Amino acid sequence: MADEQDRDTLQHSTPADAAPPPADAAFTPAEPLKNAGVDFTPEDASATGTASGSTLADAKQSARDYVAKGREQAADKARGLAEDGKAKATDALTQLSQMLTDAAGQVDEKLGAQYGQYARSAADRVQGFSSAIDQKSVEDLLDDARELVRKSPEVAVGLAAGVGFVLARLIGAAVDQRDA
Repeated sequence: MADEQDRDTLQHSTPADAAPPPADAAFTPAEPLKNAGVDFTPEDASATGTASGSTLADAKQSARDYVAKGREQAADKARGLAEDGKAKATDALTQLSQMLTDAAGQVDEKLGAQYGQYARSAADRVQGFSSAIDQKSVEDLLDDARELVRKSPEVAVGLAAGVGFVLARLIGAAVDQRDA
């Protein structure tokens, strides 16, 4: 029975309900929906501003945390790559030292003991350099490089040019070998 009563109280819309008002009727704007009957005071505005500000502050802090985490991950990745590079460099220097030592015997036979001693001395220096690199941390090596650049920028530029030349030659040789 309640359903029958509800149906009776509900009014169905008719075409007359959708008809425009007469042209001479005065226009009265509807009540704005903003704040829909809620009294809004300046105190409410400051409270809302604080809540909105804290949300903004939370978003900023979240972005800072995300950036800091990204930096940390990048630094860890760079440290790992630097450690790998350091290990490869010390291995290469050790192999170079061994090649120089092996070549010293041949130099003794062909050119004399004096020149063979030069090759052994070079091998010892390369081995010492390899050991020094191996014993230092990546951070210590970077600090040493920065100090070298500060004290002697021309030496640093010369070393960079030399290393670049050697790398270019090695890469060029590898590409030529691959194409052949």
